[in-house]
Amino acid sequence: MKKIFLALLALIILGSKASAQKFAYVDSEYILSQMPEYRSVQKQLDDLAQQWQKELDTKMSEVEKIYREYQDEKVLLTEEVRQRRERSIDDKEKAAKDFQKAKFAAEGELFKKRMELVKPIQDKVFDAIQKVAKKGGYDFIFDKSGEVVMLYSNAKFDKSDDVLQEMGITPKEEVTTKKEAGGGPIPPPKKP
Repeated sequence: MKKIFLALLALIILGSKASAQKFAYVDSEYILSQMPEYRSVQKQLDDLAQQWQKELDTKMSEVEKIYREYQDEKVLLTEEVRQRRERSIDDKEKAAKDFQKAKFAAEGELFKKRMELVKPIQDKVFDAIQKVAKKGGYDFIFDKSGEVVMLYSNAKFDKSDDVLQEMGITPKEEVTTKKEAGGGPIPPPKKP
């Protein structure tokens, strides 16, 4: 998909003989980091994840505890009691894993909560980007923090601060802006 996009981009650039195309980029991670409402949502999500992680840790600790007790007593138990205890341990372990999946899986509650809380903020950023694009007459605005890898970017084309201003947010001074850092090579993303 990325190769198709880059090939299409190259065709657009090379094929535009009649009129020059205007390009710009934004850094959505930088924009979001400047938004108080995003930081608040992120804290809320982090707190929720920590709460669920504590619950999961408690459940897993309980499973480990009863398993150790079972191992200590195993030789003294009858076959029937051993099987019952093993089923109980398996059930508790399955319940803990089900809890983990329900809360943290790709379609789990944390993912759904993140989508619920972050989507309105993303929509607000997207609307501001569209307004900046129309005001500036840009044909394309890329997201530097997205899938498309920018190997070089000139800071004069960074419209992240314009998007923030469009939303009524003044960038904080303590954050080093890309304008101060200047353009230059951008290292490729680290592989997970």
